Amino acid sequence: MSRVLAVIPARYAAVRFPGKPLAMIQGKPMVQHVWERCRSAEGVDLAVVATDDERILSACREFGADAVMTDPALPSGTDRVARAAESFGIFEIVLNVQGDEPAIEPSVISYVAALMRTGKAQIGTAVVPSDSTETLDSPHVVKAVVAQDGRALYFSRSVVPFVRNQPPQLVHFRHLGIYGFQRAILNEVVTLSPSPLERTESLEQLRWLEAGYAIHTVSVQSRSVGIDTPEDLNLLIQSLPR
Repeated sequence: MSRVLAVIPARYAAVRFPGKPLAMIQGKPMVQHVWERCRSAEGVDLAVVATDDERILSACREFGADAVMTDPALPSGTDRVARAAESFGIFEIVLNVQGDEPAIEPSVISYVAALMRTGKAQIGTAVVPSDSTETLDSPHVVKAVVAQDGRALYFSRSVVPFVRNQPPQLVHFRHLGIYGFQRAILNEVVTLSPSPLERTESLEQLRWLEAGYAIHTVSVQSRSVGIDTPEDLNLLIQSLPR
């Protein structure tokens, strides 16, 4: 069976929320929550953190995570994941579990790992059916358009598709911050240059679609949302049981 490596890219200098991976949630830094969820996910053989900052590296080592330093000049989280994967031997499948998803369910990680283990997907990710217009209207919430066979047709910060006539079967999907790659495909996509659609929407996965790579999705039920701003973090903390 293919071995699965989960890599959590954790960058310190986020524009909207500097130091985000070290933001405390119930006494633990955010990156620790993500790492613990990766470790408990069925189908993940090893979970590691890839960072660009000594403060994050030190924190990870304090709570017991395998962590590696990567070049701060790397242009994306995927580049950081690919570089980190080079340090951990032979894994046929590499997951990118984004470090700002502290509430991601281990089952979601397992579903993406299982999708990749079928060998039918070059790149995999997870989407959530959504009927909340308020959530979908936010540019921080990435939306996905999905074909009947599960292939992603497009991702956008806008609400897509535009609803001119509402068919009863239409489902809007929210995208979750996780990707799975066949190792050879990961090594290929990090050689691609940024594409026009990616630059327009600031969504890296559009680069892969424009280059002709297929992204397959698995539909899950999940309430987790990414943390982009301090306000997002406050909302998450307020929603947690005390």
